[in-house]
Amino acid sequence: MIEVSHIDKSFDGVKVLKNVSTVFEQGKTNLIIGQSGSGKTVLMKSCIGLHDVDRGEIKFDGRLFSNISEKKRKHIRKEMGVLFQGGALFDSYSVEENVMFPLNMFTNMTAGEKAKRVNYVLDHVNLPGSNNKFPGELSGGMIKRVAIARAIVLIPKYLFADEPNSGLDPKTSEVIDKLLSDLTEEFNMTTVINTHDMNSVLQIGQRINYIHKGELWWTGTNKEIMKTDNAELNNFVFSTELTRRLKTK
Repeated sequence: MIEVSHIDKSFDGVKVLKNVSTVFEQGKTNLIIGQSGSGKTVLMKSCIGLHDVDRGEIKFDGRLFSNISEKKRKHIRKEMGVLFQGGALFDSYSVEENVMFPLNMFTNMTAGEKAKRVNYVLDHVNLPGSNNKFPGELSGGMIKRVAIARAIVLIPKYLFADEPNSGLDPKTSEVIDKLLSDLTEEFNMTTVINTHDMNSVLQIGQRINYIHKGELWWTGTNKEIMKTDNAELNNFVFSTELTRRLKTK
């Protein structure tokens, strides 16, 4: 579980996050949604320590993470997996080398143990036997799955995914959503997903946090979001003809 308590964050005097408090629950897919510029990316980056907050606290299972030294953060960082937008694979590394990278950085595993763990997570993302391929040989969906394998290779307690469906077709996006949902349940992770994909919201949004102009405007589930009377949230969710039709059913 990740607890965010009354955090503020400003850049050049402009307040981007305003008194945001929420809880990202263990074993669930916790989504952050909102319009571009709403502050959702800043919230995620603050949670993983890329931004220090101006006020408030962020705790991982009761352990303070915000505004402490990098040395003190190191242990919690080892328990995080991060899926970056676009995958962010190393082009000159094979699939196996990409997935093994965190093991080389953070563990003392033997070569055999590392190879076994790589194969284990590649099986979990339905890419067995792809070890020797290079990113240039992979489709967009395969790149995302390799990136997910790398993010979970340390079997993290906390998984962060920034726009995991960006650039993917709807069918492949659905595959990635299901994969993230299944992995969250299997490993009982606290998964935080930053997305603007309404299909993801409706399919896997077990806990949804809507950020509006830097403030936490609404929280709820994917079932509750269809029945909310929050005007700003409705304008965001039902901005297309398709979602408006869902609203009337």
